[in-house]
Amino acid sequence: MAELDGKTIAFLVATEGVEQVELTEPWAAVEKAGGVPRLLSVEAGKVQALNHLDKADTFEVDAVVADADPATYDGLVLPGGVANPDALRTDEDAVAFVRDFVEADQPVAAICHAPWTLVEADVVRGRRMTSWPSLQTDLRNAGAEWVDEEVVVDGRLVTSRKPDDLPAFDEAMVELFAG
Repeated sequence: MAELDGKTIAFLVATEGVEQVELTEPWAAVEKAGGVPRLLSVEAGKVQALNHLDKADTFEVDAVVADADPATYDGLVLPGGVANPDALRTDEDAVAFVRDFVEADQPVAAICHAPWTLVEADVVRGRRMTSWPSLQTDLRNAGAEWVDEEVVVDGRLVTSRKPDDLPAFDEAMVELFAG
């Protein structure tokens, strides 16, 4: 696996609803590769993760997205969970952070329902992507080419469909962030 050599990777989540495994497994992959993961959210304090629809663990927020500068991060991970990206896409600061990150051509990794935030940021047009199947119409309507594949890399964007795809997603994500 590629080495991240101390690169700082932002994980952006809402205050509630992130799918725990889609946060913790990529987080562990970043750490294993020598990166420094940082949890960003729309509020300070803790975020509540879910195992599908059941409450799981809470995680301490490192920075509030409204105060975060995309230029200080070497990569961005958008974990899924249905409620997580649905809440993020209604937060102007979160959407602006994602848009600024993509427009600066910094690498982004999104899994499951997370591409909803990319749709809201209007950064999927012309991209080849995958996601949880129920998002395919939203992605196509926003100008993306949706495909049903385990992992898709399109330039500086990597996407995957679901928790079962995490091994391939984590590998592609770390490769992308390693540059």
